[in-house]
Amino acid sequence: MENKAILEKLLEVLKDDLKFYGPMIKEVSTDMIKEGFTSYPIFIAHQHELKLGEPILLKEDYARDFSVHATTLEELLEKKLVLPEREEEFKKNYKNPKEFMCILLITAAGASFVYAPYIKKKD
Repeated sequence: MENKAILEKLLEVLKDDLKFYGPMIKEVSTDMIKEGFTSYPIFIAHQHELKLGEPILLKEDYARDFSVHATTLEELLEKKLVLPEREEEFKKNYKNPKEFMCILLITAAGASFVYAPYIKKKD
């Protein structure tokens, strides 16, 4: 039960960071798709040292709790973090990258995918 409480607290902190990072993540996501790197951009949110993906937002630079790296479904398949037999299921569940950021949340307790909507700008 304690792990669940910790995860919920981390998700609240992450939610706040994603509000802040959202516009920058959306720009990187759009560029990754437009440049043909992937149709499935994934952003890794973490609080520790990580050697996966490309660092794009470092918590120290923005006084935030999470750093964010950009990666792709293809890299996660290559590194066996998404198993080949789960690829089609992942693609089927992947949400529209123009509306949602796909976050791979990595914590001491494990890793999970979360989708967070981009905050729509008020006119």
